[in-house]
Amino acid sequence: MPTWKLPMTGGCRCGKVRISIDSAPLLTMACHCTGCQRMSSSAFSLSAAVPNEGFSVTEGETVIGGLHGEARHYFCPYCMSWMFTRMEALGPFVNVRAGMLDEPAWFTPFMETYTSEKLPWATTPAVHSYPKFPEMDEYEGLMKEFAERA
Repeated sequence: MPTWKLPMTGGCRCGKVRISIDSAPLLTMACHCTGCQRMSSSAFSLSAAVPNEGFSVTEGETVIGGLHGEARHYFCPYCMSWMFTRMEALGPFVNVRAGMLDEPAWFTPFMETYTSEKLPWATTPAVHSYPKFPEMDEYEGLMKEFAERA
């Protein structure tokens, strides 16, 4: 895991929406659910959980697409890049799509979720794997372990 160089910046494909991360990620993950497969047009989505107060949209505005309920997916309204997800029920953080960062090479998924739906050939170097999501009481330990590896 890297030593964090903050702030980390990023943006959508067309550059109309820019983001900034000013706090170290709490976790990094790959999600293999069929929803993420369809949204990302890939085998899984990659994201970094960042505290709400450490994340900001610095240029442009986003629109909600994909899920519109407890979990909300935010996109650039012009190029439709899926930029981040807010899931208030899981905690005060934002899941930022790792591919939106200007320098994503540091990213490695620490955990992978929804392995029950993963494509048979899809593999990641994640340390922890879950058939769905971890139980709520597991997140504190996962975040502690992730921070210790950083």
